[in-house]
Amino acid sequence: MVNGQMKHIISFSGGKDSTAMLLMMIEKGMPIDRIICVDTTKEFPAMYRHIKRVQEYIKPLEIEIVSFDFDYWFSEHIKTKGKNEGEKGYGWADFRNRWCTALKRELTNKYITKNTIEYQGIASDEKNRIGNNINRNIKYPLVDWQITEKQALEYCYSKGFDWEGLYELFDRVSCWCCPLKNLRELENLYKYFPELWQELKEMDKKSFRDFKADYTLEQLERRFKEKEKQLCFKEANNEIS
Repeated sequence: MVNGQMKHIISFSGGKDSTAMLLMMIEKGMPIDRIICVDTTKEFPAMYRHIKRVQEYIKPLEIEIVSFDFDYWFSEHIKTKGKNEGEKGYGWADFRNRWCTALKRELTNKYITKNTIEYQGIASDEKNRIGNNINRNIKYPLVDWQITEKQALEYCYSKGFDWEGLYELFDRVSCWCCPLKNLRELENLYKYFPELWQELKEMDKKSFRDFKADYTLEQLERRFKEKEKQLCFKEANNEIS
């Protein structure tokens, strides 16, 4: 707090919604004291380049990067309490155990006090993500301005930010290794990012949980390979005919 005034802190993930929110707040001349970006160390390479481009665009404002070691928490951290005491690593996240999201929130919360207004990039068509935050001073500008996810993305494109095509392949461009991605997204990861897919397989060896509840990583790879074979077969037959 400066001179008894509230501090205005932006939670910036680098995705379309938080990017649109940040740029729109700057355009509207809204107060911004700090911009906090949590790096999970498992972001897409194009996302890191995007964040650098945003940083250049918004100078002299500064994006403060804070990070945690994903690999450590994934497979090395020793749990010290609860029924899983002594267990090593959290393994793959699922809908009931989103430990990575909890760690991101924990890091962000270190910057949030009762004298802070936090701004989160949630679009107007995702109000269900807001939940019950009556005890926290959080604002959702995109909701207030009735900006949808599609409009947020189109706005970012109009400003020259395209994430090198990530949003053409993925609905969400957060951690590339997230098992909560849908099958289309995972197939695109396998197809267009073979080096990340290989790393995913190495990570899978260290997890006590299956990658997804209904599919192992090996099953997914076989599924995608079979689809590729069928596609090649159809293309070859079309050329012959």
